[in-house]
Amino acid sequence: MSDEKQVPVDEQLIDNVDLGRFELYRDDDLVGWLYCTHLKPNRYALRHTEVESSHQHQGVGGALVRQVLDEIRSREGTITAICPFVVDYLSRTTTYADLVDPRHPGYSDRAAAESAQANAGG
Repeated sequence: MSDEKQVPVDEQLIDNVDLGRFELYRDDDLVGWLYCTHLKPNRYALRHTEVESSHQHQGVGGALVRQVLDEIRSREGTITAICPFVVDYLSRTTTYADLVDPRHPGYSDRAAAESAQANAGG
């Protein structure tokens, strides 16, 4: 058993409107971001998630998506899931099912999202 204690990290989500993305900071370091497009009336197309290479496999992606979804819920918004990582995250929980825009839900599974990205050259 390890004697290492988990040190709590200070996380902050920033809506960087100028860059069109939500950014997750841990202890003042930018560790991940999720590109989105804010559509009318209050829908967010979640397009692409990235995690700094030095912070991969540390739960950053999941924490980022969870916080973005919580923020969109607080704004009474809806989402269109385009990013394969977001689609996969949503497929593993029903917690955010109410946020998915019924008219423009995006992709229903990760394979469909990845295939669409590959076909679009992204």
